[in-house]
Amino acid sequence: MNCLFLYTLIQERPEFKLSSHGRKVQKLGRPVLDIKGLVAGTGLSPLIACSVDTSDQGLISSFVERWHRETSSFHLPVGEVTITLDDMASLLHLPIIGKFHSFQPLHVNETVLMLVDLLLISPEAARAKTGHCYGPYIRLSWLQDMYQRGCQAGHWTAVARAYLLHLLGCTLFSNKSATHVHVVFLDALLDLSQSGRYAWGAATLVHVYNHLNDACISTSR
Repeated sequence: MNCLFLYTLIQERPEFKLSSHGRKVQKLGRPVLDIKGLVAGTGLSPLIACSVDTSDQGLISSFVERWHRETSSFHLPVGEVTITLDDMASLLHLPIIGKFHSFQPLHVNETVLMLVDLLLISPEAARAKTGHCYGPYIRLSWLQDMYQRGCQAGHWTAVARAYLLHLLGCTLFSNKSATHVHVVFLDALLDLSQSGRYAWGAATLVHVYNHLNDACISTSR
């Protein structure tokens, strides 16, 4: 009976589009030697090897249908199961104790200024890139190009930020676009010597809960 009910629910939903960024992370590879220390200092290096590719639509569908917004947990036959801070620490090897960073909404001018100051691109290029994404986002593919060009120019701090923003967009802070990352996360990479003090695991858990709540809506793909 439960299986039939679950199957009926899945059939009523739009067809799921499954996206994984594992190949994007693998394509970019590990950071070049010149920024290896900067990346390691943020505590985000474990994310390079944590991406998982999956095409099991039935498994994903089952978990989405069993997620309850009210309790932030999966209601399974064996009982309620949720994602915890301990999971962030043991599975992703992220710090769960530390400073909390407050990400504020970005206006167009603030987005452009952040890209100019932190990634060292021209204001015209920054406006063009955000304009293509219709908001404070940039494409992951453009970040890959930015990383390669930055390596050739030797702008190592900007290169490290580009690498890390790409990594965050493919792992911790991915979204349903499957192609874009929010520019606001650059704010946490302003001072790379301080970025390692953030409780990245706690921020990730909040992000996961919010997006699971969106995914469980019946009209969501």
